[in-house]
Amino acid sequence: MENIFAGLEMLARWDVLVALLVGSIGGVIIGAIPGVGPAVAIAILLPATFSLDPIVGLTMLLGIYGSSMYGGAIPAVLINTPGTAVNALTSYDGYPMTERGEAHRAVSLAYSASFWGGIFGIGCLILLSPVLALIAPMFGSREIFLAALLGIILVVLAHRGQIFAAGMLAMFGIFLQTVGLDAVTYTQRYTFGYSFLSSGINLIVVVLGLFALSQAFFLLTAPDGSPEAKPITGKMGAGIKELMKHKRVATVASAFGVVLGMIPGTGEFTAQFMSYTYAQKTSKEPELFGKGSPEGLIASEAANNAVPAAAMIPLLALGIPGEALTAMMLSVFYVHNVIPGPQLFQNNIDLVYGLYFALIALNVIVMIFLLFSTNVLTKIIRIPTRFLGVMILLLSFVGVYSLRNSLTDCMIAAGFGVFGLILKRLNLPIVPIILGMVLGGIMEVKLRSALPRLKTPLDMIDRPITAILFVVILLVVGMHIRGLIKEWRTTPENDDHDLSDTFQR
Repeated sequence: MENIFAGLEMLARWDVLVALLVGSIGGVIIGAIPGVGPAVAIAILLPATFSLDPIVGLTMLLGIYGSSMYGGAIPAVLINTPGTAVNALTSYDGYPMTERGEAHRAVSLAYSASFWGGIFGIGCLILLSPVLALIAPMFGSREIFLAALLGIILVVLAHRGQIFAAGMLAMFGIFLQTVGLDAVTYTQRYTFGYSFLSSGINLIVVVLGLFALSQAFFLLTAPDGSPEAKPITGKMGAGIKELMKHKRVATVASAFGVVLGMIPGTGEFTAQFMSYTYAQKTSKEPELFGKGSPEGLIASEAANNAVPAAAMIPLLALGIPGEALTAMMLSVFYVHNVIPGPQLFQNNIDLVYGLYFALIALNVIVMIFLLFSTNVLTKIIRIPTRFLGVMILLLSFVGVYSLRNSLTDCMIAAGFGVFGLILKRLNLPIVPIILGMVLGGIMEVKLRSALPRLKTPLDMIDRPITAILFVVILLVVGMHIRGLIKEWRTTPENDDHDLSDTFQR
């Protein structure tokens, strides 16, 4: 009870409330604008949060992360253009409902399902926190190393069809974090005699380049557009009543979001498709899916909004981010010398509870805001894409330069921006690079800490948790190889290609 009051007291601070309002409402607006997305917004705001208290900066970023999916449903439903990538499945059933003249019904259902999923995810997170507090101290250097390694493997395997490319990009990210002055031996690593590389390649510079600048270049090189959405008439609160008729679908979809949100490398997309498939198979009207089914819309929105709270579980308990947005938040912890993991629940439990209550508050604020401002947000959708590109470009360079007042950082960010644009044009993933940098750094530090205590390689897995993690790694890799071999054997054209072609998937 004392921890609960400490968390509420932290949330009641004026600066935290301002950050919560800015993050939650700003996230809705950003999500409603196609072509921006939470990753770009968080990357741009990240340098500014370093000068704020941890709870203030994290509350703002969590607000953007959690609320952008609410806003992303608006263009997905109204103009068949997802505001964020994870709202793509929302358009399958949301837009057909709009074409039938049921735009207000579709939008209100999306809001209600999003709220249900968000609150369900936060409730699971709060219920699991005592368990996390008990388990977290059991994780030493070896356990965290293997957990980070498992995270890298899951992230790579999650990109089915692009596993080879994702693996190479993850290794590239691991390599990037090794550049600079070694903190233990004080030797130069991969600097090639260039003094500006001695301090290493800053994670935020890479994030801003790969996400923000690449998106700016993409918008500037694409045809200019200004989509329009018609105003909505009708009561936005009507979706809550209809949601209760499908509360089983909403609950199961939210559960998928929680479970898959905790697993690094899976996230919203896998949760959405699994919940959507479940809803379709158990529906009395499966033929309506893809043609305006309310159950399909609910399954999609409930699943993706349950993920943000669940994704905080491995971040807070082990200091291991599951995807790019939580990896960015991890840097805020590090800047303020607040290290997520076993010690966080012992030394900073008030911060943990403050974040829990901030997540609850942002969902309530967003829901209230959307009930009264949807038609205003439809006007924001009309912003020309070229104008968005110029603004993102300007804000990104301001953010990069503000980090260390370095033009070199701006040039490095521009280089990664071009690289990110190339990856987007080739339809290759960007996330493995960021997670490779973050998880690679964790793996190096923890492995160095563990090595002096190891006499043989088997000592790495001589403890219960390390043994379990090692078995899980073997099972994950083994099951994936087994699936690839089975796929190769059942492919009719296997005479035209060899097994190595299949393994690249």
